[in-house]
Amino acid sequence: MKGKHIFTIYTKELRDSLRDRRTLISTIVVPTVIIPLLIFGAGFVMKRVISKAKQELSPVMIVGGEDSPRLVAALKANPEFRIVPTTDDYGNAVSEKRVRVVVAIPAGFDAALDTGEAPTVRILHYEGEMKSGLGRRQVANFLEHYRSEHVAGVLRERGLPESLVTPFEIKSENVAPPEKVGGNAIGGFVPYMIIILCFTGAMYPAMDLTAGEKERGTMETLLCSPVSRINIVLGKFLMVVTASAATVALSILMMGVSAVVAPIVLGGGGGAAAAGAAAAAKSATPMLIDPLGLVGVFAMVIPVAVLFAAVQLTVALFAKSFKEAQSYVSPMVIVVFLPAMMGMLPGVELSVKTALIPIMNISLVCKEMLSGVWHWPYIGLIFGSSAVYAAIALAVCVRMFNREDVIFRA
Repeated sequence: MKGKHIFTIYTKELRDSLRDRRTLISTIVVPTVIIPLLIFGAGFVMKRVISKAKQELSPVMIVGGEDSPRLVAALKANPEFRIVPTTDDYGNAVSEKRVRVVVAIPAGFDAALDTGEAPTVRILHYEGEMKSGLGRRQVANFLEHYRSEHVAGVLRERGLPESLVTPFEIKSENVAPPEKVGGNAIGGFVPYMIIILCFTGAMYPAMDLTAGEKERGTMETLLCSPVSRINIVLGKFLMVVTASAATVALSILMMGVSAVVAPIVLGGGGGAAAAGAAAAAKSATPMLIDPLGLVGVFAMVIPVAVLFAAVQLTVALFAKSFKEAQSYVSPMVIVVFLPAMMGMLPGVELSVKTALIPIMNISLVCKEMLSGVWHWPYIGLIFGSSAVYAAIALAVCVRMFNREDVIFRA
């Protein structure tokens, strides 16, 4: 193994790749264009949708209340509600999104309040639907205020202080810095995107440097050169790793820039990322990303880039044409997608077991680092295990390149 020969092969493949449009698109255009479009576009759309939903009057249907004019009149007088005519299929009206919520008032509600009873008002809503959720919160806040006013009136009539039922106030304060707020909100989304882009960044170079060379008839010429097979393999491998690492570096750079610029452009932190847009809309705290967390993400992804490069080179080597290589390599995205997605699931936490699961371990530890939490024992275990997996994949790749029946498969 000679470093000079490896470097010669590497620079030759690098020049060829810089002339390849598909490689440039997957390595440069996708991270520098798609990432900002995704963050700003999704954040802007989410902000507009939430803002519009809040500004619209909530269509509310009242069921019952014929003998409770006080509550009905208070509901109709509220400027946030648009009372719609009552229908018999009020449940379907909510599930079909014709109304946001239905307020079901029990019979004799006003009279029950006057006698000191505790009737139950039901709010029928569409669980998981944004507009219905906003309407439910508005109606719940209104009813809580209505209840408080009723209690205050009764206490005044009896000459008792209002503090009798509210002996103390509750106030919530956020003590986490903006970096941890932002990292916790979008910490699962960023590693997921980085892992996918790390894989796709290596895809086209790996296919072009193996199946593409076979198709062009240049593989035989390269193998006939006075360079050992392992030097050729490592030169091609370094080129694929470079493409993958460049994609990751540009993606992280654009995410960092977008995380700083998006809260200024979109306001209220709503554009920190598509995944955090809704959470940011509820809070005035700007969502930032810890720069050290981004550096840590890049460092942890390097062994994964090596793993992806070696695996894709090996798989693409079995193909006789670029098109055939695409049919082999493209389905592997699902294999990468599933463990990366599992790292985003709530309740899946870092442990010794999850730290040894490829790809998912990177997603979990990067989520923690972006939140400002550095589990050094787990970080060392994950980096080490990922390096071992990458070394095994590279050894298999070199072995496949040394097999004539693989390179010249009929």
